[in-house]
Amino acid sequence: MKDFLKFIENKIKENLKIEKIEIIDNSKKHEGHKFFDAKRYHLSLNLESQYLKSLSKIDAQRKVMKVLNKELKDEIHALEINIR
Repeated sequence: MKDFLKFIENKIKENLKIEKIEIIDNSKKHEGHKFFDAKRYHLSLNLESQYLKSLSKIDAQRKVMKVLNKELKDEIHALEINIR
């Protein structure tokens, strides 16, 4: 799991101008939910980025989701994006 989170961190840093990133795995909080899948993650991203902050909230989130497009299809079930 730590390898996957590090992979996500590196992928975001390589593709977007980010000053600081924090990734929180909230998957355990969702155990027992109807569509819970232990093989897919529930992640919260806390990003500090002057670049993303300069965009509209929707455009900034789209940029992040575009970078993680493949992972959103295969490995991430839920993604919360907070940009400061």
